[in-house]
Amino acid sequence: MIELEGVPELIDPVMVAAFEGWNDAGDAASTAVAHLEREFKGEVFAALDAEDYYDFQVNRPTVFMEGGVRKITWPTTRLSVVRVGGDKPRDLVLVRGIEPSMRWRSFCNELLGFAHELGVELVVVLGALLGDTPHTRPVPVSGVTSDTDLAQRMDLEETKYEGPTGIVGVLQEACAHAGVPAVSLWAAVPHYVSQPPNPKATLALLNRLEDLLDLRIPQGELPEDARAWQVGVDQLAAEDSEVAEYVQTLEEARDTAELPEASGEAIAREFERYLRRRDAPGGKARPSKPDTAGGSAEDDGDEGDGSEN
Repeated sequence: MIELEGVPELIDPVMVAAFEGWNDAGDAASTAVAHLEREFKGEVFAALDAEDYYDFQVNRPTVFMEGGVRKITWPTTRLSVVRVGGDKPRDLVLVRGIEPSMRWRSFCNELLGFAHELGVELVVVLGALLGDTPHTRPVPVSGVTSDTDLAQRMDLEETKYEGPTGIVGVLQEACAHAGVPAVSLWAAVPHYVSQPPNPKATLALLNRLEDLLDLRIPQGELPEDARAWQVGVDQLAAEDSEVAEYVQTLEEARDTAELPEASGEAIAREFERYLRRRDAPGGKARPSKPDTAGGSAEDDGDEGDGSEN
């Protein structure tokens, strides 16, 4: 039994998790949860025992000095709680850590124990994968679940993936067995520019999370960072004719695939997000600023492929 102290009674809590490693291309997912912690001033209330789940030769501890005293930070997974305000406030239980090296089933069971004790109603796991997607277009984000009813109710894809999986897939399956509704949101990161950070993919995940949970997430400097990231990649691509040609091929394939939809749903989602920001206390919404390729650096898109769930 997990005993929790110092955690207030939560309002409609949702657990939002991300893990560094195989499921976190460009560090997009873990950075999204870190952004939530920072913007909503989350305080850590629990941490899993590092020795139970991590190989310290793979994920080494770090040494630092604090007040002249030498200390060690161990790689682990930490939990914090933040309250998202507005007309209908709700709490987010944030889970951020490193994909464990061992005992994945026990790891998931421990997280689900926290979820049960806190009354979590939904688990949302964020992930990012490498894909054949151009950096000049809105980031594709797919929402998937193994729950048929949840897929219909929340307009998600029902997972059909078969193949190797990471902790994101294992945690979602553990939720299904425990009867806890669970969703995975996957951002596609261009495989030719996979090194972190990728603020455009992080922003896309947060936008999709906003739509899923019907809440407002302050974006901070992410929109400007996303535009600067895209300009930087544009410059790098322009210096290599082969890369530039390849990006153009990806753009043509993406535009052809999306042409039939004319994206009425995407326009409606963007307008709803604009209204949500405008109506939020102290919010000063403005329409998304188009990028150099005609897409928005703040737009997330909703068509993803290749996600493991």
